[in-house]
Amino acid sequence: MAAAHRTALYALSAAGLELALRLAGPLEAVVYAPERLAGGRAEPFENLSALMAEAFTRYERHVFVGAVGIAVRAIAPHLKDKTGDPAVAVLDLSARFAVSLVSGHAGGANELARELARLTGATAVITTGTDVCGLPGVDELAAARGMAVENTGAVKAVSAALLEGRPVQLFDPEARLLDGEDAGGLLVPTRPEAWDADAPGVWCHWRAGGEFPQTFRAYPRCLCVGLGSRKGVDERTILAHAEQVFAQHGLARQSVIAVGTASIKRADPGICAAAAALGPEVVFFDPEALAKVEAAGQSETVKRRVGTGSVCEAAALLLAGADEPLVPKVKAEGVTCAVALKPAKRRA
Repeated sequence: MAAAHRTALYALSAAGLELALRLAGPLEAVVYAPERLAGGRAEPFENLSALMAEAFTRYERHVFVGAVGIAVRAIAPHLKDKTGDPAVAVLDLSARFAVSLVSGHAGGANELARELARLTGATAVITTGTDVCGLPGVDELAAARGMAVENTGAVKAVSAALLEGRPVQLFDPEARLLDGEDAGGLLVPTRPEAWDADAPGVWCHWRAGGEFPQTFRAYPRCLCVGLGSRKGVDERTILAHAEQVFAQHGLARQSVIAVGTASIKRADPGICAAAAALGPEVVFFDPEALAKVEAAGQSETVKRRVGTGSVCEAAALLLAGADEPLVPKVKAEGVTCAVALKPAKRRA
């Protein structure tokens, strides 16, 4: 039941329950209501404090339909860190205001408030400093674009600098994070070799780097890995080779979006486990599909064994929709690996 949902709605009155039930479908949410009101239409609870102790970390998003004060008291004992706390929003009983309460950027409460506003006609109330001033919230953008992030604590330094009108270093050469936004000239494109390790910065790239105390790092999911191996090669050997390829070419493993190989390897435990570890998506291609990739390097030995002259390179190119590999096939003892780059999408 509830465990399948990302979002929980809490109705604290009869009017609130009717509103929550209307929102449950569009939000794909589970609705909680006091036992006296639930009546089989919502999950009943006896005590809100006890419910929150169990539910707060179970859901990614929480919506209270009622007063802000009640929501604050309910969640206060469970708040730990803005980078890890779930999103919390409040919608008043008349659906006039949708308030982003906790974890506005990283947790997604700002977007949750906007979603509630779209569904009900309410006014989204968002008070995070960068949003109020019309400046980009880099952690919120990274989350919205499905990027892996590191050093989220640096967001505070970045936001403070922007709000105070101080420049912030930016390495986003493909405009994957900010799409050309420069915050009125405050986000200053900076080359890695010119980076000031002690100043606020935003690093967004599929290459490794930017590991400085005040630099927020966002890794776009755009690297497609192709793998091949002889029968019986174990997971550890395959992973070690892939990691060596990434290290030698300065690639960020956090940017991997998918791993591909030949369909004949579905029953091979070593390559299946290695591909799953690299993830987050694993795709098995039929030999016919791999054989159609003309740009991939060909091997007669591989063709005799698999039915196509290229596995790892062809798989990487198919996944990325690219014309040429970023890293052509690299061979080790019984293992091959190639990497292709998924082009950046231009946003309107």
